[in-house]
Parts: sequence; C-alpha cells; structure tokens
Amino acid sequence: MTPGQPLTAADAVGAARDLLAGHERRLLGLTGPPGAGKSWLADQLVAALGPAAVVVPMDGFHLADARLRELGLADRKGAPETFDRDGYVDLLRRLRDPSVEVRAPRFHRELEASVPDEIVVPPTARLVVTEGNYLLHWPDVRPLLDEVWYVTVAEDTRRVAQLIARHESFGRPPAAAREWVLRSDEANARLVEAGRSAADRVVVAW
Repeated sequence: MTPGQPLTAADAVGAARDLLAGHERRLLGLTGPPGAGKSWLADQLVAALGPAAVVVPMDGFHLADARLRELGLADRKGAPETFDRDGYVDLLRRLRDPSVEVRAPRFHRELEASVPDEIVVPPTARLVVTEGNYLLHWPDVRPLLDEVWYVTVAEDTRRVAQLIARHESFGRPPAAAREWVLRSDEANARLVEAGRSAADRVVVAW
C-alpha cells in the first residue's frame, strides 16, 4: 500500500491495532459525511480489537428535540449547531485521562434521544474510537484526538442505500426521507467534505 492510498476496512483494523502498540491510551476519530459508514467501521474496529477498545459516538451529544424546537432548529437536526459541542469537547478531555472511569451518553435513533451515562469507558480501555461528522470542522476537537480518519463511500451508496433507507427504517415516508437527505443531510455533508484534506488517513468503508 503506497503512502496516501485509501485504506480498506481490513487495512483499517491493522492500522488501529498499530495504535495499541504503545502503553498510553489513544483517541481515534472517525469522520466523514452522513451515511459514509462511520458507525459501521467503528463497530468493526472494536469487534476486532476486543475489550482494549471502546466506541464513544459524538451523536450522544444531539440537543434534545424540545431544545431544538425552542431554538427553531428542529428541521436542521444533525447540523453543527444542533449538538452540545462544549459537552462533547469536555468528554474528550476527560477521556484523555485513563486513570478514571468515564461515562458518556448514547443516542438512540428509535427514540430520537440520548440516554445519559449509558456508555462506560473503563481505565483498562487503551483505544477510544469516537465517530461523528464534525471532528475536523470544530477546531477545539482535533487537538484532543491522536488521529482522525476520513471515512468515505460511493455517493449513490451513501445517499440511497444508507441515508434514505435509514430514515425510512425509522418511520419517515419515502418522499419525506428523500427530501430530508437532499436538503439537510447533504448540506451537512458539504461541510464535512471540506475538511477531508486535514485527515490523517482515508478509509473506504465498503
């Protein structure tokens, strides 16, 4: 594999294993546009690496729907301003310290809400994989991560097979799912794609 060549998912497992070579805790960020396969790849990495690794998604920091309605952002859920950015940054700072147990929220799509403290990161975890859209968009996040990988997939697969199907699976009618993807998700994707060149590696999810 030549320098700069995109990694396959299998290559990514090997690269993540290399991050475990030292004795210090490492934080690995996976970013990329909505539907690119970030969550899938994070789960693959942790499954391959076992209990030494844990996933802590950024999605746990979605603002509650009631708060989004107050802010007039209900139709923009998923945009940068619809997350508790400060809370996420604080969590990453705490995760840098492996001497204490850290708890983090988990977002449930079937509820469209986060459950606090559902994810437990024990002191024994040596690799924390965090995945989300804006790891390279928010400048206060990048310094807290040892590496950030950009996850990508063919555009038609991302939009149709992933995003539209995802929204339909959680109850949106097909026309509404397509409208949301082309209006909201694609606007967010353009923001994320602008940071691709700053990533340490590029991974083709499938």
